Amino acid sequence: MIKDLPLNEVKDIAVAVALEKENPESKTWYVYIINLKDHPIENVLITSKGYGEKDGEQVKTSTLRHMIPLIEPQRSALIEPIDEQTFGLNNEYWVSYYVGRDIYDKKFIFLPESVVESNFIKLPVLNMPGVMIK
Repeated sequence: MIKDLPLNEVKDIAVAVALEKENPESKTWYVYIINLKDHPIENVLITSKGYGEKDGEQVKTSTLRHMIPLIEPQRSALIEPIDEQTFGLNNEYWVSYYVGRDIYDKKFIFLPESVVESNFIKLPVLNMPGVMIK
């Protein structure tokens, strides 16, 4: 039965952690979904959670769910703010969306310590520094 389902490969969708503001006391970070496609995506459902080991103990964050009705082509949408203290954990974003009547989904995972300045790029669409998974 599963073999009969179409394999809908996710392409041209990215999740990015962007550095919004920086001052000597703190940095402000946000997570975005970026639609790099030439057509909109609809009914975007995103679940986010963090997990891993910190100070020798297993840690889990709450699972959050986000719904975005429509993301136009070459546009982005804010998913959530993210605390710098969670960068030592796996930060997982499971994205599901529709193109027409077809559903697509993919898991994007920022590994511990992957959100570091040496990995920064200029994020497409957002034009901010950050780290992106495509």
